[in-house]
Amino acid sequence: MNLDSDPATHQFRVEVAAADLLALRDSVRGLLARQAEPGGLALWRRLCTEIGVAGLAVPERFGGAGAGPAEIRVVQEELGRVLADTPMLGSAVLATEVLLASGDEAAASRLLPGLAAGSQVAALAWTTSAGTWDPAVVACRAAAAAEDEWQIDGRAHYVLDAGRATVLLVPARVGDDIGLFEVRPDAPGVTVSAATTMDQTRHLATVALTGAPGLRIRGQVDLARARDLACIALAAEQAGAAARALEITVDYAKTRVQFGRPIGSFQALQHRMADLHVLVQAARSMARAAADAARQGAPDLALRAAAAKAYCSEALQDVTAEMLQLHGAVAMTWEHEAHRYFKRAHGAAMLLGSPAAHVERVAAAVIDG
Repeated sequence: MNLDSDPATHQFRVEVAAADLLALRDSVRGLLARQAEPGGLALWRRLCTEIGVAGLAVPERFGGAGAGPAEIRVVQEELGRVLADTPMLGSAVLATEVLLASGDEAAASRLLPGLAAGSQVAALAWTTSAGTWDPAVVACRAAAAAEDEWQIDGRAHYVLDAGRATVLLVPARVGDDIGLFEVRPDAPGVTVSAATTMDQTRHLATVALTGAPGLRIRGQVDLARARDLACIALAAEQAGAAARALEITVDYAKTRVQFGRPIGSFQALQHRMADLHVLVQAARSMARAAADAARQGAPDLALRAAAAKAYCSEALQDVTAEMLQLHGAVAMTWEHEAHRYFKRAHGAAMLLGSPAAHVERVAAAVIDG
């Protein structure tokens, strides 16, 4: 009998996998609850050393866990709940996936162990000021200076975690092709300038390169897949933030009293919060389906990633807008956390491409299909 085709064996494996994901969720949530500040490199070190989140996408031969999108989704959802300020999305997902896709074993052996351990942070200096994250459009260009030596010029915008990166990965135009280059942030000709952001828990920077020395990473440059996987991770983060924003709002509605009764007892507000609950659960389902598609290598991964990013962006914006409305004046104060979720919603919506851009991708895929 082939155990792989046995329904009972398959069901057992599904249940084990689900239990593992729940255990991972509980571990991350517990650590975040114990951490005094929900951000910074101190939190990142704990997440990496105690749980190993930075190495989830990294194969075991490079020091990682050999896991994948399903595990990353769980971690991202928990980080989104507390608006954690970590390099998870920029380094452990976006930059790591680009490096893995290259197939350059020497570069992977050199860079991935540090990234998997969290002792190194990578930033992908990719997009132009338009912020489209189009795989065919890169902000930099490269020219050969000597044998195995390259000079990189350009100005990349919205670079995640460039200010705390120990290595920059730079997709650059080489003639009619795009190559990938390793650049040190402290190298001559490299300037990293922090960007002013609405969401102060998301670190973005502009990276200017003027004749900066770069080491070429051999192999293919698959920016499209890296963007899709990063969109899925970001969608999970948005779903987690939306879920927590709704929890905070429901708790407030149970305690805020007007006309002698909690405002949560008013049917009109109950209907609004019920609608938000449906929106949050749908967002979580979209992110989960996209992560499962990535794990299974589904041919419609790009479609699912675009749909998840567009839907979860709008869901978080809707939930946080209602959060401000239902909290009333207290939500407008600096001390209350509502404004932080609102800012995360609008900042994340534009990251990795706007919701409208991803809706266009979905429409194009459906029409072409």
